[in-house]
Formats: sequence, structure tokens, C-alpha cells
Amino acid sequence: MLRSKQKPKVQDTGFVLFDVYYEDGSRRSNRRVPRAAVLDLDADTAIRQAIEEQDRDIAEKSGRPPLAITRIVRSAA
Repeated sequence: MLRSKQKPKVQDTGFVLFDVYYEDGSRRSNRRVPRAAVLDLDADTAIRQAIEEQDRDIAEKSGRPPLAITRIVRSAA
């Protein structure tokens, strides 16, 4: 008799998607934030820090200054 593999228990791995709005009116959709940041006690701060870190990395590579974030909304997708 063949046994099927059991699915692992749901873990706090993976990502949650957010839409980020900037001061110049632009929007970046589906920004990936680690699920652990969303489950943090102070989730809003942890999410903002994760996205700001991504923005700094992108700005460093592109040679442009990072834009100020005005709003962060969880993506519908």
C-alpha cells in the first residue's frame, strides 16, 4: 500500500504582497514583504522597515534617491 506524503504544517514562511504609494504620486504594486514581518507585534513598523530597506537597495543600484512613502496597502491579489 502506498502512503501519500503528508503536507508540512503551515509555517510562517513566504511573502505577503503590498502596494506602496510615494510622495510623487507613483505606486509600486506587489512589493514582497516576509510573512514574519506581518506577524510581528508591531507589524506596521516592521512592514515599513522592510519596504524602506528594499527601496534603499533599489536606489543604491539605480543611482537615484529613494522616494518618501506616503501609504502602504496590502495588495488584493
